[in-house]
Amino acid sequence: MQNKTIRTWSWVHKWSSLVCTVFMLLLCITGLPLIFHHEIGHLLGTEVEAPRMPAGTPRISLDRVLDIARAQHPDRVVQFVSQPEDSQDLWFVTMTPTPAPTDDFRSVAVDARTGAVLAQPRFDEGFMWVMFKLHVDLFAGLPGKLFLGLMGLLLLVAIVSGTVLYAPFMRKLDFGAVRRDRRPRVKWLDLHNLLGAVTLVWLFVVGGTGMINTWADLLIKYWQYDKLSVLLAPYQGRATVPVAERASVQRSLDVALKTEPGTQLSFVAFPGTAFSSPHHTTFFLRGDEPLTSRLLQPVLVDARTAEVTASPRLPWYLTALLVSQPLHFGDYAGMPMKILWALLDIASIIVLGSGLYLWLRKGRATEPKKQGMKMEVAA
Repeated sequence: MQNKTIRTWSWVHKWSSLVCTVFMLLLCITGLPLIFHHEIGHLLGTEVEAPRMPAGTPRISLDRVLDIARAQHPDRVVQFVSQPEDSQDLWFVTMTPTPAPTDDFRSVAVDARTGAVLAQPRFDEGFMWVMFKLHVDLFAGLPGKLFLGLMGLLLLVAIVSGTVLYAPFMRKLDFGAVRRDRRPRVKWLDLHNLLGAVTLVWLFVVGGTGMINTWADLLIKYWQYDKLSVLLAPYQGRATVPVAERASVQRSLDVALKTEPGTQLSFVAFPGTAFSSPHHTTFFLRGDEPLTSRLLQPVLVDARTAEVTASPRLPWYLTALLVSQPLHFGDYAGMPMKILWALLDIASIIVLGSGLYLWLRKGRATEPKKQGMKMEVAA
C-alpha cells in the first residue's frame, strides 16, 4: 500500500473514530445492563410473574381481560395488548389518553386465567428505563434515533478503515503482539489493535443491527404508506370504529389464528393506533420455531365484523428489522449467548476507551516537541 493511500485511510479512521467514540462508549455502557434486562428485572422484583396453577386451568376471554383493564383506567383507551414470549398466563394491556402515539401510557398486567390484576408496572421510570432511553434515542425521540444511527454508520466506517490499516501498521510484528516492554502509549496501541481484531466481527454486527434499529419508525411508516394504504383503500374516508361498535376481540383473535395456523399471538394493535388502521384490529402473530418466533405476521381483522380482510407478508426491510433487534442484544440463544455478548461488550468498551486515550496522549506528546522547536527558533 502506498504512503498516500495509508495517509488517506488513516485520516478516515481517525475522524470517523473520534466523532463516534464518545457516543459508542455510551451505547456500550448502557447496552451492558440491557443484555440482562429480564434477569435484572427478576432480581429487582420489577418483573411480573403469574402465579402457578394446575396445567389446563381454563382461561378467561380476551374481551373480559380488556373490561378489567378499562375498569382500572376508565378515562383511557386500549392501544395494545401483548403476552410475554415465555408465558401465556399473562396479558399486558397498554392504555393511553388517545390512540395516537404518546409516551403517556399505563400498563395493566392481568392474569389470563383468573382475571386478577397482578400489577400496574411502570415502564417509564427507574434505572433500566433510563438506560433504555439513553441507548435508544438519548431522550430526543426520532431525531435522537437518527443521530445514533449516523454514529453507528461512522462506527462501521471506523471498523473497515481500521481493518485496512492493521496490516501495514503491524507488518513488522506478529499478529496480536503486545509490546509490554515499551512505553505505556505503545502498549495501549497494541492492546487497542489486538482487542479491535478480536471484536471486529461482533462490533460490525452490533453496529450494523443497531443502525438498522434506529430506522424502525421510518420503516414502519413507509410500510404503512407503501403497502397498507392499498389494502385500506376501500375504507377511505371512514372514521375510526367506536369501541361500542367493535366485534368481540376474542372472536377476532380466534379467526386470525385460524387464518395463520402454527402461529401464536405476539401483540394486538387496536383501531387508530400506530400499528393498525382506523378500521381494523391488527393481530401480529409469530411462529413457534427459534427463527420464526422473531418474525411477525400481521393479520388485519375488520373491527366491526371480525372478518379477516388481509394477511400481508412483511417486506424484506421489516423482516431485516425484526431479525436485527434480538441479534443486537444477543437474545437468540439464552444465557450463554448473553454472557458472550457481555464479554464482547466489555472488550469493546476497552477498545473505544483506549482509542480515545491514544488520541489524547498523542496530543500531549506533540506539545513538548512544538515547544522545543519554538525555543530553538528563538535561540
